[in-house]
Amino acid sequence: MTIERMGDSPRRREDARFVTGQGAYLDDLTFEGLAQAVLLRSPHAHALIKSIDTRAARAALGVLAVLTAADAETDGLKPLRPYAEANVQTGEPFAFAPQPLLAHDKTRFAGEPVVLVVAETHAQALDAAELVAVDYEPLPAVTSPEAARATDAPQLAAEIPRNTCLDWHTGDMAGAEAAFAAAAHVVSLRLDNHRIVMNPMEPRGGVGTFDPTTGRYTLHVSSQNIHINRNFVARSLGVEAKDVRFVAPDVGGGFGAKNFAYVEHALILWAARRVGRPVKWIASRSEVFLSDHAARDMQAEASLALDDEGRFLALRIASIANLGAYMAGAGGGVQTYQYIHLQGSVYRIPSIALHVVAVVTNTAPIGVTRGPGFAEAINIVERLIDAAARQTGFDRTDLRRRNMVPPEAMPMTNAFGFEVDSGHFAESLDHALARADWTGFDTRRRESERRGRLRGLGVAYHIKATGGPPDENVDVRFEADGTISLITGTQHIGQGHETTFPQILAHRLGVPNARIRLVQGDTDAIPFGGGHGSSRATYMGGTAIWRASDEIVTKGTALAADALEAAEADIRFEDGRFVVSGTDRAIGLIEVATLGRNQGRPLDTFHAWKREHMTFPNGAHVVEVEIDRDTGRVELARYTAVDDYGVLVNPMIATGQAHGAMAQGSGQALLEHATYDSASGQMIAGSFMDYALPRADDLPSFDLGFNPTRCTTNPLGVKGCGEAGAIAAFPAIANAILDALAPLGVKGFDGPATPARIWQAIQEAR
Repeated sequence: MTIERMGDSPRRREDARFVTGQGAYLDDLTFEGLAQAVLLRSPHAHALIKSIDTRAARAALGVLAVLTAADAETDGLKPLRPYAEANVQTGEPFAFAPQPLLAHDKTRFAGEPVVLVVAETHAQALDAAELVAVDYEPLPAVTSPEAARATDAPQLAAEIPRNTCLDWHTGDMAGAEAAFAAAAHVVSLRLDNHRIVMNPMEPRGGVGTFDPTTGRYTLHVSSQNIHINRNFVARSLGVEAKDVRFVAPDVGGGFGAKNFAYVEHALILWAARRVGRPVKWIASRSEVFLSDHAARDMQAEASLALDDEGRFLALRIASIANLGAYMAGAGGGVQTYQYIHLQGSVYRIPSIALHVVAVVTNTAPIGVTRGPGFAEAINIVERLIDAAARQTGFDRTDLRRRNMVPPEAMPMTNAFGFEVDSGHFAESLDHALARADWTGFDTRRRESERRGRLRGLGVAYHIKATGGPPDENVDVRFEADGTISLITGTQHIGQGHETTFPQILAHRLGVPNARIRLVQGDTDAIPFGGGHGSSRATYMGGTAIWRASDEIVTKGTALAADALEAAEADIRFEDGRFVVSGTDRAIGLIEVATLGRNQGRPLDTFHAWKREHMTFPNGAHVVEVEIDRDTGRVELARYTAVDDYGVLVNPMIATGQAHGAMAQGSGQALLEHATYDSASGQMIAGSFMDYALPRADDLPSFDLGFNPTRCTTNPLGVKGCGEAGAIAAFPAIANAILDALAPLGVKGFDGPATPARIWQAIQEAR
């Protein structure tokens, strides 16, 4: 059997299961006596609920239950609260209203659940839902932050004055003001990081069961963070976390939309208890658009001050985030931690002043997607740098290089006191520029011009802190059949952990990968876990594996010394064997594990740890676009990147993760936009007829290289790799488009670069 170590690129072992149809998603699971649930959702973005008449629905064929907020109150259910209820930096409480499991007094976004119907079949539940009569009194709706904070705006909740959850000034206000006053150059932009919907392959869903003999709930769920979500759902159900089990089988993608708890999680478990049968709910694609946590949706007014040599002096940003109808998940935490964490990116900017506002509106709640907070911050600074280059005449790559923190200054501490441990930023930029043939661009531009097309070149440098929830654990068990069970609190949602985690353990213990079986996705299997978010799994789970391996070797050394009749000091561990130094006497790890089991001294090891630091993947992305000046259509002609993910466990899998993020970032830049009608609050991009995801023919062949610097905050030296492209692609593509349009006088555009938007920008410039 083969030992595939860190740095090798074995094929993903899970793919054999998926491509042969052996995966186990929610819809593949079977349960005896399964009932089906349907949620009746509000057709209004903002309305009072005057009455709900469920009599006809309750009498309909096959109906088992029709449940309302009044029933939830009777049974003692509690609303869903946000993960962060106060400013992470100051401790100041946010203004928020908990999200009711079912709307009771009013609805606050189109798609909010109002009634839960359970029936024998899905069709019967749908039919019964149509019989529920809800008397709504429509109210004015607000969909933008500006409208939400207007003096005459309708208030979504009494707990949130002016619909404002937080209004916070932070940073070096005085220093920034002085720097701007003395600056040789000041450049300013207004930027819209528009709202997107993630649309994972498998929609959200759950199958809930309740055991009356034990009082325990079990939810089979499509989720990427089961332990933490279990805790929040248990609180809503009014029980202890130990009374709720979450099981996540194969998960068909998440992208952040499955990162946090939803009201449906609690509702399906409650329904299972009420009807005494397993209850299943899987979102329709329309429900995904209407009710999944969306992402981005932040506007910013930003200014950069420079001296006469192009050195950055200060950054000033006033931003306002649209959190949707409720502060769901970690919305407030993102604004007060991740958004400010790396403001200024990899550049030396002495003074940064921020004004951060977050509001609620009559839209679906905002959650997270790849690079939450960090992507918004990077977009601002990278767009400002290109604008500064156009305004001042400085070369845009020289501006970046001149202001980047050099390797000899690492670790760097930024203006907000956060430390970045490693990175060769200018070197990665230069590698990317060379790989993209930056110097040959003029030739390619002239060729495009001969064909009547515009060509532009853009660059963006990204950085992100990865780590997510700070606690993680693993349990390594040596089974009697010679296999090893590796049980983790992290969770795979398609990233390839079934391949990479065994690689780490095989690398450390010198055992064939085929002997190692990864176990995850069950809150009963391991005490706690941080799931998968913030590209944390390899850093957090991998560090736990690494340290558990040290403990296993220490235990094994003592057992081997006894078996080989040698002193422990003379035993060394290498290539999966304990060897007596200077001799040919040795014993294998699996044999030692058997001896330990028989002697009551098992090698089984549980290791838990709490991180104190993050990892900081970074890199440069270079994009070329071609634009049809008559139609405004933008084509991605070339996409080159050089990224630093530290030590690569599996370069092939890291490449795949990076490619997926680039595709998602390209989708936001060119196609995707979750839009609402400003008057009614209705989503007008609520299906794939109106919301375009990137397809293969929208994307070039990505050219990705690596420039790794070893991360110093973990023993593996790894950095999270799953989010970089989604952070860098948006500003890199926007910069390339504006470079192409600059000869026509176009200075900016909002939203994705759809043909209509680009054509309109060209016409306005004329």
